[in-house]
Amino acid sequence: MNIKLLKLLEQNARYSVEQLASMLGSDEALVKKEIKEMEKAGLICGYKTVIDWEKLDSAAVSALIELKVSPQADYGFEEIAKRVMMYDEVESVYLMSGGYDLCVMVRAKTFQQVAMFVAKELSTIDAVVSTATHFILRRYKEQDVILVNNEDDRGNFLL
Repeated sequence: MNIKLLKLLEQNARYSVEQLASMLGSDEALVKKEIKEMEKAGLICGYKTVIDWEKLDSAAVSALIELKVSPQADYGFEEIAKRVMMYDEVESVYLMSGGYDLCVMVRAKTFQQVAMFVAKELSTIDAVVSTATHFILRRYKEQDVILVNNEDDRGNFLL
């Protein structure tokens, strides 16, 4: 497994095989083979584009939802997480330690749609004990990509 190759792909999945080989001091054929092997093994699960949705007029609303749940016998949190991740509004689901069990990242067109999704879908799941919704007001960095890069003389972000 080539950790340097993975880090480069994570940094910019649009690097060409030629560019990757050059940065790694390797052969293009070898780099291409390594990528295919890592994809086949499920180590590379996909390629994503980081989008600053706030720059679009049709920007969506994002929220972090805390779920406290009662784990199911023989399945723990797995079945609940699988059910939650199947909703179109859900971008990510994480099992957490601490004050709540699942962290659910959702996106919808309006605050109201997020609220109704939580009220009608998530909170009605039998295993869900409670929810807490935190709306994302501003993204500064997303998946290692800085979204706000204009600063004033004092180093403060210009919004």
